[in-house]
Amino acid sequence: MFHSNRDKKMSCQDAAMHLLSRRDHGQFELWQKLLAKGYDEEDIQTTLMFCLESNYLDDLRYAKSQIRQHVYKGHGERRIRQELQLKKVAEAVVDQAMEEEPQDWFELARQVAEKKYKGVKASDRNEYAKQVRFLQYRGYTFEQINYALDF
Repeated sequence: MFHSNRDKKMSCQDAAMHLLSRRDHGQFELWQKLLAKGYDEEDIQTTLMFCLESNYLDDLRYAKSQIRQHVYKGHGERRIRQELQLKKVAEAVVDQAMEEEPQDWFELARQVAEKKYKGVKASDRNEYAKQVRFLQYRGYTFEQINYALDF
């Protein structure tokens, strides 16, 4: 039986389900991926509504999943918030996710510093500044960094 190329192309909803079956996505992230695949905005909007109503798409669940992944990588709260902001997750949703995935950011900063520097204190100012920059990049506050490097 003859099928045109159009028949071979996955529907927008099938493409979304395929993406969501692999991992959670935020609404904005899924929108971007479907747009990049060439689906039109009306189809994407309809698909997103279907996914939201079916609970396949949930920005809170996505944010909590992202928090866990970033914590596993040793990232601090600032870095995680920034990443979620880039993915257009609403601030209220991020706040709620942070509340539901509580972390001891001070201890996490200490663990990251311990893993990176093996418990060896900086030998001079330059080395200390380098350690501070590393932890800043990871998303820790100065208070957390001071705690982490005061071993």
